[in-house]
Amino acid sequence: MSDLLPPGSIRRLRREAWGFAVGSALFFTGAVPLYAGWAGAVGTNLTFFVGSLFFTTAAFIQLSLSGRRPPRTGTRSPDRVDWWAAAVQFVGTLLFNLSTGVALAAAVADPDAVGVGWLPDAWGSVAFLVSSFLALVATKDRGQLWDPDARTWHGTVLNFAGSVAFGASAVGAYVVPATGDLASTQWANLGTALGAVCFFVAALLSRRTIPRSSSALRKEPLV
Repeated sequence: MSDLLPPGSIRRLRREAWGFAVGSALFFTGAVPLYAGWAGAVGTNLTFFVGSLFFTTAAFIQLSLSGRRPPRTGTRSPDRVDWWAAAVQFVGTLLFNLSTGVALAAAVADPDAVGVGWLPDAWGSVAFLVSSFLALVATKDRGQLWDPDARTWHGTVLNFAGSVAFGASAVGAYVVPATGDLASTQWANLGTALGAVCFFVAALLSRRTIPRSSSALRKEPLV
């Protein structure tokens, strides 16, 4: 259980949870039309870009806790699947870094240009969907994971639902060649917002409590 983990690991797990929570909150904010109208192209794209950085930081923490290298021979199947889930998710966050960064640069260069604005990233969404599916598989044997609390049904199901919503947003953001319009502006925004809500709730549910029974822990600040 999490209370048997080293204090340092618990703190990193809390940072991971808060990273996903803040990133999700920023993506939800950026997807709200009223906010986009108020913040403008640069402000909205900056919101998405900063949110993606929080996602990447959290995903890196998760990957480092799972093991920075691919699992070795003899690694238990749940831990192996869990590592791949973390690795694919980390790649997905990097893809979101790229797409939001490009959109931000375009907005800064010409904020009044037609079509300036981040569109949900298809490849990043696919990576999140694959990662969430692998996490569901790992959950099947949750008790055999290096940290039994790392995957719970409520968290993995919410993350999978969020990934599906992100996928729907990517489909809605598809630019129809004949018209140059999005397939569905409503789903492009709604899918991003719904996905962000799912990830936000899952992140808060995964937040660990640092035990106060140890005198050593009392001397260290809570994160």
